[in-house]
Amino acid sequence: MAASVFDSPLYARLFPSGEVGRLFTDSAEIRAMVLVEGALARAQGARGVIPELSAAAIHRASLEIQLDPGALADPTGQNGVSVPGLVALFRSEMQAPEHSVYVHWGATSQDIIDTGLMLRLRQALTLMEADLRSILNALADQAAAHATTPMPARTYGQHATPTSWGAVVAGFGAPLLDALQELETLRAASLWVSLSGAAGTASALGPEASALRADLAKALGLFDPERSWHTDRTPILRIVDWMGRVMAALGAFGQSLLGLTSTEVAEITLGGAGSSSTMPQKQNPVGPSVLVALSHQTTALRATLQAGAQHQHQRDGGAWFAEWLALPQLVLGTASALSQGKTLTEGMTPNVARMAAGLEGLGLIHAEALSFALAEQMPRPDAQAATKQLCQKAQSKGVSLLKLAKATHPELDLAAFEHGKTMGQAPEEARAFAASVKAL
Repeated sequence: MAASVFDSPLYARLFPSGEVGRLFTDSAEIRAMVLVEGALARAQGARGVIPELSAAAIHRASLEIQLDPGALADPTGQNGVSVPGLVALFRSEMQAPEHSVYVHWGATSQDIIDTGLMLRLRQALTLMEADLRSILNALADQAAAHATTPMPARTYGQHATPTSWGAVVAGFGAPLLDALQELETLRAASLWVSLSGAAGTASALGPEASALRADLAKALGLFDPERSWHTDRTPILRIVDWMGRVMAALGAFGQSLLGLTSTEVAEITLGGAGSSSTMPQKQNPVGPSVLVALSHQTTALRATLQAGAQHQHQRDGGAWFAEWLALPQLVLGTASALSQGKTLTEGMTPNVARMAAGLEGLGLIHAEALSFALAEQMPRPDAQAATKQLCQKAQSKGVSLLKLAKATHPELDLAAFEHGKTMGQAPEEARAFAASVKAL
């Protein structure tokens, strides 16, 4: 098995990370850091920190020069970071020593690495947003179409009361809709530029260090935190928290689909379900299983990142390296889950007949409605006890709860047993969710 399923040709279709995967390659990381170096030089040239002619040469070179990741392996292994080797190679490739001496002027490795990371995370969030919108649109369509399609709600894996498929779908989508609506705030609070120099004091950047940081943020389309954040990994944790909540919602979606596609239930069919190597009758719920597995992985990786956020002093190699190990896997896992989620929501189909059949049989799913009908004639505890006795009798004699209730309490209005009247707010919730998505 490959060290990472996201880099594996064998598992590429099972855990697809798409365009986000291309953002977390050596080449993409180097490209982002070189772009930061070019933008920094240009901003410094505009403020007279370095010669304007040199700034222009460095910026132009940052757009043209391609650096080989393999050439940086040795210096990265020696220095613990890639930037010293990158700067040396960049200067060499420029072949203009009178200008290249100003590359990386006053910055530190962490400024370049963190800002380059933010450029890639910005693009990753944009790509995730597109998949998130596709998932929500597909869920909204089903919620609207099946707002009144009755089915059993389940608690602890057992029938509870009637609901609608539209309401269940709305429940899948509601936390994802919240996540989508939070993205604008998340970007402003997290996609920060870093420019603070060796120990976070900007001592080598001159008196206009704050203005220079703002200029760099504007040039790169990032946000200015107006302070150093070398050891404050809060912006990373905010992004990770957002991804974690998306993954929790997708994991719960996957878990429910596993239950709804089981042989005994079969209330949902999935497009493109997987086959068994030896059992011809099977269609394995592959997509939901992927969502659950990726959600489990995210839980573990978030713990690593939380620990990695605890830096000692002004920079901590061990804490920082732990972030490098966990963050790409978490980002790619979220991208993969969203990709699978998009496929699932576009292909899943409710088995309306099976859903309706689940409400029939002994009709025990209407026990709560019956207890409230009885509560109009007797104290609520007595109504619950009477209903429980009727349920036990229905089970022991194999007679429907409705028939027993009519025989025992002929005066009752049992219209509540009609499915459309026992779904409560389910249809309204389904329609409200669909309307909220379409409003975006």
